[in-house]
Amino acid sequence: QVQLVESGGGLVQAGGSLRLSCAASGRTLSWYVMGWFRQAPGKEREFVGAITRSGGTTTYADSVKGRFTISRDNAKIAVYLQMNSLKPEDTAVYYCAAATYCSGYGCADPTAFRSWGQGTQVTVSS
Repeated sequence: QVQLVESGGGLVQAGGSLRLSCAASGRTLSWYVMGWFRQAPGKEREFVGAITRSGGTTTYADSVKGRFTISRDNAKIAVYLQMNSLKPEDTAVYYCAAATYCSGYGCADPTAFRSWGQGTQVTVSS
């Protein structure tokens, strides 16, 4: 399995930006569809978005569409989540995850992903 480590979380004011990184090791990153999820206290894990193996197609949850952008660099074996116009409701622990296969909003199902990082905390103050 691929090992994943997220970084880049922190405290930011509403309207600000953060860029999360997900570093991979153990397997070739280009084998995997990569996803980002988040989990706020007391809530279920929520799909944020996903990117295909080549990086050519991305899918986003409606709640982040137009504000968040997922990209990947298979040569650097990393995936990124650029978050702009952050809102207090974006506060959560953010996780990256790897799936051998999913497509479009089928990637919104966490069970499609076999490997997960440990998460990084994002806190947006109002």
